Amino acid sequence: MQDIDVIVIGSGIGGLVTATQLAAKGAKVLVLERYLIPGGSAGYFERQGYRFDVGASMIFGLGHNGTTNLLTRALDAVNVSQQTIVDPVQIHYHLPQGLDLKVDRVYEKFLQNLAAYFRHEEQGIRRFYDECWKVFNCLNSMDLLSLEEPRYLMRVFFQHPLACLGLVKYLPQNVGDVARRYIKDPQLLKFIDMECYCWSVFPANMTPMINAGMVFSDRHYGGVNYPKGGVGQIAQKLVEGFEKAGGMIQYQARVTKILTEQGKAVGVQLANGKVYRGKRIVSNATRWDTFEQLLPVKEIPHNEKKWQQNYQKSPSFLSLHIGVKAEVLPRGTECHHILLEDWEKMAAVEGTIFVSIPTLLDPDLAPAGYHIIHAFTPHWIDDWQRLSLGEYEAKKEEAAWRIIDRLEKIFPGLDAGLDYLEVGTPRTHRRFLGREDGTYGPIPRRKLRGLLGMPFNRTAVPGLYCVGDSTFPGQGLNAVAFSGFACAHRIAVDLGL
Repeated sequence: MQDIDVIVIGSGIGGLVTATQLAAKGAKVLVLERYLIPGGSAGYFERQGYRFDVGASMIFGLGHNGTTNLLTRALDAVNVSQQTIVDPVQIHYHLPQGLDLKVDRVYEKFLQNLAAYFRHEEQGIRRFYDECWKVFNCLNSMDLLSLEEPRYLMRVFFQHPLACLGLVKYLPQNVGDVARRYIKDPQLLKFIDMECYCWSVFPANMTPMINAGMVFSDRHYGGVNYPKGGVGQIAQKLVEGFEKAGGMIQYQARVTKILTEQGKAVGVQLANGKVYRGKRIVSNATRWDTFEQLLPVKEIPHNEKKWQQNYQKSPSFLSLHIGVKAEVLPRGTECHHILLEDWEKMAAVEGTIFVSIPTLLDPDLAPAGYHIIHAFTPHWIDDWQRLSLGEYEAKKEEAAWRIIDRLEKIFPGLDAGLDYLEVGTPRTHRRFLGREDGTYGPIPRRKLRGLLGMPFNRTAVPGLYCVGDSTFPGQGLNAVAFSGFACAHRIAVDLGL
């Protein structure tokens, strides 16, 4: 590929959406992926007849109505499609004080389920979640592109002035502040914390209202829809469309350096010494990897240092990928579960257990008569360092059985029905995903004003852009797809496409 317009480092969903959007506009785009397949945290792996999702299986953005179904829009842009399976319940919560609750796809049914536990807060519950709908309706009325592009902002403002003013109002707000206007019950406020923590990995008072408005409403609008064949199919389809549009992707191409000339990003160097030059460089790595590994540490821009003062790395995860006999799961079991026994341990290591059982939606992911259970819980990489191989394996086994023992409470017989078990640690995530410390993404060091502290796609290094969960609007597949749309739009304008 000669005269490369854009080089994208990494084929996570944010990087792939950026690449496909630009290729569809006629740009010459090269994607460099360090692993064997695309997708990053949205990838997959196969063992003994099981196809496991690397990350969570709860997918937003694959609906068909409105403007917020960004994964569907990204696929459409390069003329590919993905069959999906409707998930009728977003999450089945198993929480302290007997709070056993399903978040039904039907909004009114969810409100009724929650109000059944908190009759005295029925009005406050409705007012809070209706407020989230106001945010979602603002987002869902406009094309979601780069907030760094003045002409786009002017066009959208004149087309949707009320929606724009609504979003400006919510940008500096966090969920906890809004929830406390309507809700007083301490346990219900803890539940709102968990509603945020399950996707943002921090509680309501640290979670931007814009993000929550999207998640809390889209689960009842576009809904949670599982891709047939597994989450890894999303990346595979995007690559298929990308290549048809003239783009090129290279695997086992680990970028070790972003090349600069006179302060401007002009290319990349691979581990094997090969160099590629391009007009624009996009990093789908975390900002820590980008500015501390791929660029010289001494050249970290001032605004990046300031960002790191406001944000820190979230924990990684301990992951259990389990194959289990089908009879272990009771009839009526939902696909996604969250287990927590003590509110005070919600954000602690091994406090909250997240569970996905994608074979309840797509049985073809496992051998006949078996299911996949993917259980994961927060862990820090420091707890897994400086261990001998024997110590490391023993520690993995001990941690795995602690998790399995707790899961027995909701899936009795899990131990006896076990067919396959593979354990991943933060070291595993760092190795295969190339993420600093295996982190899930950035979290605020202290309470910040909503999304105002999140950086956009352009950086202080001319010619260099960032995309993914280290940029506006943050974590989650639909959020990084938003980041990809925004990044591609900004670059297209910069290149005059």
